[in-house]
Amino acid sequence: MIAAYIDEIIMFCAGLWMTSVGFGYLPLPGYSANPPLVRHFKWMGPMKLVIAIVLASAS
Repeated sequence: MIAAYIDEIIMFCAGLWMTSVGFGYLPLPGYSANPPLVRHFKWMGPMKLVIAIVLASAS
């Protein structure tokens, strides 16, 4: 039970990071320009946030 909540907290934090990098609020460490994968963070980050919230509410 506790492990599931920890997993969802980690997924939520990763979603926040992906969203902030995708929309340009945080720079991607180690890169001066964003690689092509970063533009997909704009939709992958919010999707990860929604999945984490749904899983946390279901458990």
